[in-house]
Amino acid sequence: MYGQGKKKNPRSATLLMDWVHICIGLLIVILAVIAFLNPEDNRVLLPVIFLLAVILNVFTGVHKYRQSGRDRKKKAAALVQFVLAAVLFAVMAVSAISIWR
Repeated sequence: MYGQGKKKNPRSATLLMDWVHICIGLLIVILAVIAFLNPEDNRVLLPVIFLLAVILNVFTGVHKYRQSGRDRKKKAAALVQFVLAAVLFAVMAVSAISIWR
C-alpha cells in the first residue's frame, strides 16, 4: 500500500466536464440569440462565440486524452477534438479580423 499515489476519481472529472459543457453551452446559446436578434449592433459577439467553442473543444480534448490510457481510438478522438478546436480558432480569427478591421 505504501507508495501508491492517490488517483483522482474519474467521476469528479466527468462531473466537472459536465458542468463546463453546461455553462459554456448555455453561454454560447445566449450569445447566439443576442447576436441574431440584432446582428448589426452585436456582430462583435461572433468571435466570442467561436472562442467559447474553441475553449469547449480544448477542454473536451484534454479530458478525452487523459481518460484514454493506452487506447489509440480514444486518443484519436481527442486528436479530432484538438483539430476541430484549431479549425474553430481559425474561423474565430478570420471573423475577428473582418469585423474589427
